Amino acid sequence: DSFIEILQNLNIQMIFLDEAHVCSSWGHDFRSDYKKLGILRTYFPKAVFAALTATADEITRRDIDVILKFNNHIVFMHSFDRPNISYAAYRKYGKGQDRTLELIQTYPVGTCGIVYCFTRKDTEEMAKYLNSNGIKCLPFHAGLKKSEKELAQSTWMSGDTPVIVATIAFGMGIDKSNVRFILHVNLPKNIESYYQETGRAGRDGLPSEAILFFSAGDVITLKSFATIEGNEEQSKIMLSKLEQMADY
Repeated sequence: DSFIEILQNLNIQMIFLDEAHVCSSWGHDFRSDYKKLGILRTYFPKAVFAALTATADEITRRDIDVILKFNNHIVFMHSFDRPNISYAAYRKYGKGQDRTLELIQTYPVGTCGIVYCFTRKDTEEMAKYLNSNGIKCLPFHAGLKKSEKELAQSTWMSGDTPVIVATIAFGMGIDKSNVRFILHVNLPKNIESYYQETGRAGRDGLPSEAILFFSAGDVITLKSFATIEGNEEQSKIMLSKLEQMADY
């Protein structure tokens, strides 16, 4: 309420909402605060309002319309194709550490990339393994101290730390042009998440790679996270999205 009061004292003419897919409980990385943002339409009815996202399927787009109170609006949709990014999938053996090292070693020393792992523990172990084998990298996950996360992010952005090993806690809002590879050691929970995360590669338009490791064990693990207790409808949709990812 206090923030709305501050805004009302300003001459707000435009409101832009980025990462709008998180408005939707059917989308990924759902955040309840985003569901409240539709109230801005009530307080600032004359302001130009735009919602932007790189990943929103039909269900998610409908949710965005409802939550943000869109009706007589224009929808702009661009192709999802990123022709400079090549996609590859490999079967994972064990924790995938050896194969991750092999793939990173195919790039010139200092090549910028992101290695995504599922758990904080996996992130720490992978970073330790890569560092011990000559790949300069740092871990990033929600359990680190603020100073540690800031160091990892700032040195990666500057290029001093070429590789960052992270959970999906890393990446939202990151805009670094020269990311040459995105490597997922674990299966993402849905296609939208995967596209969002791989889209951080090759923003300079140069050839880049999205590499995915696959194991049936990841599917089993993610199924337990996809089930929302007391919400059968949402669980069904989340499991369906996971099934699409596994089919890919």
